[in-house]
Amino acid sequence: MTKHKNEITVGDLAEDTRALLSATAHVAGEEVAAARERVTSALEAAKDTVIAAKDKAVAGAKATDKAIRTHPYQAIGIAFGVGALVGFFLSRRSK
Repeated sequence: MTKHKNEITVGDLAEDTRALLSATAHVAGEEVAAARERVTSALEAAKDTVIAAKDKAVAGAKATDKAIRTHPYQAIGIAFGVGALVGFFLSRRSK
C-alpha cells in the first residue's frame, strides 16, 4: 500500500499530537493547560476508538472465516454470483 503525500494515518496524528504536547509543555497559563488537557483526553478517546474498531474487525473476520469453513461450497457459489453480477453491470456501463 502506497502512502500519498497528503494522506495521514491515526499513528501520524497521535505522534504529531504528542510532539505538540511536548513542545508546549513549558508554556504556562490556564487556557494552555486546559487545551492540553482536552487534546490529551481526545487522543486517549481516539486510541480507545481505534482499538475497539480493530477488535470488531478481527471478530468479523473470524466469524467470516468460520462461516466459509463451515459452508465452503455455498461461499464459492455466492462469490461467483456476486462476481458475475459485478462483471455484468461493469460491462453494461462501459458500452
